[in-house]
Amino acid sequence: QVPLVESGGGSVQPGGSLRLSCADSGSIFRRYSMGWYRQAPGKQRELVALITSGGVTNIADSMKGRFTISRDNAKNTVYLQMNNMQPEDTGVYYCKNVGLNYWGQGTQVTVSS
Repeated sequence: QVPLVESGGGSVQPGGSLRLSCADSGSIFRRYSMGWYRQAPGKQRELVALITSGGVTNIADSMKGRFTISRDNAKNTVYLQMNNMQPEDTGVYYCKNVGLNYWGQGTQVTVSS
């Protein structure tokens, strides 16, 4: 059983939006910081956004103003809202329980006209 399950990926045109979800069944969710990372083809995995147990957020500079991270502790779920998406946002997006250091399997996001 995979403790982190991402959903919401898919294909979108430039300028479009997607909302990713990540459900965590493997921890006392509210205690831990959670993160979203992405890996573009041929590139290393990079941080997209973090949210602490207290709800403090940090967004990577290139995504500020376009991406938002949030969490619903009642649903053990973290979200990534992505707006005004661009082709360079294409990649596999991974969710991570930062406190316990485990990853989801990833969800593909493709931005193309």
